[in-house]
Amino acid sequence: MTTSLSFPGRIAQGLTGFGFGFAKAIAARLGRAVPVLVALALAVSGCANRAQDVLRPLAAAPTGTSRVTMLVATTRKPSDDPGSLFSGDRGTAISLNSIDISIPPDRNRKIGEVQWPSRMPPNPQKEFAVTDVAKVQSEGKALDWYRRNRNKRHQVIIFVHGFNNTYADAVFRFAQIVHDSGTDAAPILFTWPSRGRVFDYLYDKESANYSRRALEDLILQAVKSPDVDDVTILAHSMGGWLAAEALRGVAMREKSIPVKVKNVVLASPDIDIDVFRRQFMEMGPKRPHFAILTSTRDKALEVSGWLSGGVNRVGGSDLRPYAPLLKELGVSVIDTSAIATNDPLGHNTFADSPEIVRLLGQRLAGQSLEGGTTNVADQIGMTAADFAGSAARVAVAAPVAVISPEARDVLKRELTSDSGRMVNGQISY
Repeated sequence: MTTSLSFPGRIAQGLTGFGFGFAKAIAARLGRAVPVLVALALAVSGCANRAQDVLRPLAAAPTGTSRVTMLVATTRKPSDDPGSLFSGDRGTAISLNSIDISIPPDRNRKIGEVQWPSRMPPNPQKEFAVTDVAKVQSEGKALDWYRRNRNKRHQVIIFVHGFNNTYADAVFRFAQIVHDSGTDAAPILFTWPSRGRVFDYLYDKESANYSRRALEDLILQAVKSPDVDDVTILAHSMGGWLAAEALRGVAMREKSIPVKVKNVVLASPDIDIDVFRRQFMEMGPKRPHFAILTSTRDKALEVSGWLSGGVNRVGGSDLRPYAPLLKELGVSVIDTSAIATNDPLGHNTFADSPEIVRLLGQRLAGQSLEGGTTNVADQIGMTAADFAGSAARVAVAAPVAVISPEARDVLKRELTSDSGRMVNGQISY
């Protein structure tokens, strides 16, 4: 009689030479990761059907569409192909381009989605299309770009993408966020050398490390421009780690983070929770306001935690019980676990959910995240709960009532000192 074994079972059987306990533990971990790896493989197969050379500009500007003009800074290696512009390899210097992207009329698209070209040239009435690419070859030209694209409040949004993004992925995704959010702040994309392949996680992680200094320089260049008064940083996934590291570096170089950097939004940040505590501490006491979008249903961050030795990621942790305490430190927590998204991994809610992306835009460019009686976290939380019947499970003040003043002081101290660490919402030494 033959017994059919599950995939984890077959793995365990093959590892019996190393000891049953070890084999069982490895099999259990692989068993939890397999569904996510399958979903990742399906996502990759879907991306394989995309048209190539999507960054080649149209011969004539379309009519009846919207336009997003962004400044793109990258540490990627330039490509000889004008349809891709940059590869996933690491360049030797930061490169700047101004790119115009045409967005189809809202009647022909779904908010929260990128309508990728099915063939080249694209149909601008139904698909995203590039209409202009221009090199920005000097710091003076960059300052000119800020001046030409500033809004009345002189606001800039810098977006840092996450793992598994090509140059085109990052450009089109940010264009979608800018358009769907309705923000009029000048959009700046920082794209680092991701190969855009699921199984290059470690290469991407090292590439993010490689790009820290360049992102620091970009932030400082923006704040030193007389045409910029307000900088918001929006970072997703692994880009959250890169953004936090860059801010830490800026604080060390400048002795504090410049006051023009007012808000930082970390969406599903792929950051070791211990590492983030240290990054946060080393930014110094004058930090911008942080908003962190988390989800306990984020399968991508589950795999990241597994790959990283089992340490929880900030974006995959349930921080709601401590949200009021974190708020005292200038950190707002927005739990998106129950928000509907088209992403099977639950990792792209910040851009996929029409409600979240619209509300982010309303607050990011139209209202400061600090001060006043409400902030972006409050507004997103209350509105999301209203439209979806408490779909966004926003932290409320109730947990504070059961925490003593002494415990509150301990938590605040541990988040801003090196005497302990916070893991899974608990302080350990």
